[in-house]
Amino acid sequence: MGLISTLRVSASGLSAERLRMDLIADNLANANTTRTPDGQPYRRKVAVFEPIMPTAHLPGGVRVVQIVQDLTPPRLVYEPGHPDADPNGYVAYPNVDIVHEMVDMITATRAYEANIQAFNAAKMMFMRTLDIGRV
Repeated sequence: MGLISTLRVSASGLSAERLRMDLIADNLANANTTRTPDGQPYRRKVAVFEPIMPTAHLPGGVRVVQIVQDLTPPRLVYEPGHPDADPNGYVAYPNVDIVHEMVDMITATRAYEANIQAFNAAKMMFMRTLDIGRV
């Protein structure tokens, strides 16, 4: 694998993890949204990654193949005065667990940092290769 290919692999990881962090931020922002435009509570979104198999023309990496909604049922909280309460007084809150989202955010941040380090290492090797030609 060439140095440029290494940069492309790291760039694909950076892009995928950035999207993952965007989804986590969206989940956290909507953790208490009881009604979306379709009338249902917000559903947690998750990115599905897939490896890009290396070929003669592509170096490999990772890509987001789809963004899916978590099918976990919503949390039911007894709040009879809430405008979105059902006839029994229960409000369906999003299936977003703040602790789980924070753990996912830390994981995504660490993966992003690892891709930056790999990118910078490849860039430094590239620069040193160019310095060899100057001597």
